[in-house]
Amino acid sequence: MTLPQHAWGGGVRVPRHKNLSNTGASRVPPLPARLIYPLRSHIGTAARPIIKPGDRVLRGQCLAQPDTYVSQALHAATSGVVRDIGDFPVAPGDITATCIVIEVDGEGRSVDPWPPLSADADGDAIQRRLVEAGVIGMGGAGFPSHVKVREGLTRTVQTLIINGVECEPYITCDDRLMREHATGIVAGARWLKRAVNAGECFIAVEEDMPEALAALQSHAGEDVTVGSVPAIYPAGGEKQLIKMLTGREVPSKGLPIQAGVLMHNVATAQAVYQAVVEGRPLMSRYVTVTGSVQQPGNWQALLGTPVSHLLQQSGWGGYGKQQVIMGGPMMGMALSHLEVPVTKVTNCLLVQEAARVSMMSMPCIRCGECLRVCPVQLNARALYEYARAGDLDAAQDLHLFDCIECGACAYVCPSHIPLVSYYRQAKAGIAATERRQQTAAENRRRYERHEQRLAADQTAPETAESASPAGTMDKEAMRAEITAAVERVRAKRAANEPPDPTNGGESGAA
Repeated sequence: MTLPQHAWGGGVRVPRHKNLSNTGASRVPPLPARLIYPLRSHIGTAARPIIKPGDRVLRGQCLAQPDTYVSQALHAATSGVVRDIGDFPVAPGDITATCIVIEVDGEGRSVDPWPPLSADADGDAIQRRLVEAGVIGMGGAGFPSHVKVREGLTRTVQTLIINGVECEPYITCDDRLMREHATGIVAGARWLKRAVNAGECFIAVEEDMPEALAALQSHAGEDVTVGSVPAIYPAGGEKQLIKMLTGREVPSKGLPIQAGVLMHNVATAQAVYQAVVEGRPLMSRYVTVTGSVQQPGNWQALLGTPVSHLLQQSGWGGYGKQQVIMGGPMMGMALSHLEVPVTKVTNCLLVQEAARVSMMSMPCIRCGECLRVCPVQLNARALYEYARAGDLDAAQDLHLFDCIECGACAYVCPSHIPLVSYYRQAKAGIAATERRQQTAAENRRRYERHEQRLAADQTAPETAESASPAGTMDKEAMRAEITAAVERVRAKRAANEPPDPTNGGESGAA
């Protein structure tokens, strides 16, 4: 069936390239030699390790616990030995972060699964299980799922949307997941709907995913509506899909719950089912490996698997001037290190010729194409000019942070200007400025506290002195008293001395 469809501005039809990787069943790769778990790989704070180097761990054992409300638990995806907790390369970019490294032993020993939740479990119980299982949004942002559920427990949820709109070219991991695990996805959607008492639940897929649509519809009912939406990029964007299915708009800098909507990815719904019904934490995910590799397809990859391992299993050996992109061609980012691990939000590894990634850009000709396709209706050209000129205040005034970095503007730009790169640089510049301002404000507060302590220390002796009886005496009076005391001592000493014989037994004074 076709879901409700309200108009949303912008968007572009792009070549899909889906058939490269979605025609065959997903595969399970051999175990890698080691698994790498970044303590922080999503929105929020880093998890806190509860193991140490040298510890033996089992599959499903918790390695790190959430340290704050917006954080996630991490679990070992197989058995092995903790070899290190230190800084290792992580994606994206050329950065390092604290990671737990497990040397895989190949024995596959596991901890016992948790008991399934009862059929009448309430929203609080479901939320606690999601915290325990480390379930986060697997569609890209990586927002902890228990936080979204908590929002739904405290506010009215009119519509729950399960997002299977995999709109970016080349990526097919959700497509294969929906075909192969439709039962778990629909069941997970029902658990989420009951947790937040949603009024309605939609599972949306794109119109060119007929196999996935049929698989989901075979398990749906009156409580869960499954349907398709047009394959227009970026229809799977959060705000765009909410607008399309409900007609409501998420306010600028706002959250979907402000429009009465909660949205989860189909992979997240499957992870919810595994946590609630099967008693298993989140330990693996589907990853598409495609592009210029010998065997493109989808892998059921253990979290922590090095990217190089999946590329090797796909028949890629690092030939010529090729580049590996984590994500799709529109929103993905090129990797500078292939030993970075697969995380809960890694959906695709795309190998492309470097020449296709980087094209020579030319001056803007003011054609207006970028304005036409922007799904947020931003003034993309003006944003580019302000970002290029370094006028970050003006860029913010034009709602720079509402940009979802979908890349539609850069895709249609006839001058091949890497517009999204300018927007990202501007956002990074603003973020860096805010960090410097926060650091300066904190340093100023520390300096002021230091000065206050110094002033208190200098005042304290004078206060003590002024509080004593001696402190109230005049200094001249003190000196006079001391002089008088000395004279009294001299007089007393003179009175005790024997008479001078040369003076006839009389004192000279007499």
